[in-house]
Amino acid sequence: MSNPLRLVLFDVDGTLVDSQGSIVSAMTASFSALSLDAPSRDAILSIVGLSLPQAMQNLAPQQSVANQTRLVDEYKQAYHAQRLAQGAASSPLYPGARDVLEELHAQPETLLGVATGKSQRGLDALVEAHGLERFFITRQVADHHPSKPHPSMIQAALSETGVAEQHAVMIGDTRFDMDMAAAAGIASIGVSWGYHDVSALNSATAVIEDFAQLSPALAQLWDK
Repeated sequence: MSNPLRLVLFDVDGTLVDSQGSIVSAMTASFSALSLDAPSRDAILSIVGLSLPQAMQNLAPQQSVANQTRLVDEYKQAYHAQRLAQGAASSPLYPGARDVLEELHAQPETLLGVATGKSQRGLDALVEAHGLERFFITRQVADHHPSKPHPSMIQAALSETGVAEQHAVMIGDTRFDMDMAAAAGIASIGVSWGYHDVSALNSATAVIEDFAQLSPALAQLWDK
């Protein structure tokens, strides 16, 4: 009997790429544009994974909705300018990321996807910059869904691919990713190299310390 189709969904920032420098820089620029004190680096990294409107609500709760919207717009402009200036270097792939994508993509029963707080434009630009177009059969972005940890992104990915919940897994670095997976009824694998402390990944099915551990972790998951 052939193996069932499986879906491996990846978060992007803090999981596949290290974009913290660009995120912190763009967020600092957005607050400076409104003559506001920028949040600390730790505060900024704590909201990575959320949609930008939700992130600004968390970082600037005392600001009006109009100012929060301006912060979002200023962030987008600053981040876009950095991406144009630096290209792929603004968000380099983590060591081993491309190798594991190649390995999983070569498995006929394994489908790959993305569930990210990035915008469609931001994700498309990153995918193109790193030459990842052929890997992801489904790409779920913040433009079309409620912010993580709402399960909408995963639900849409499952619907698009026809994969059952028990054959899907979410890979991510934040508690938002793990909580989103739990809300959608799928397994999750946390990564220790991202922007949330490992202690925040307590709802993960498993936690890995480098990409070399992902395939064995998936094998153990599928064998259950």
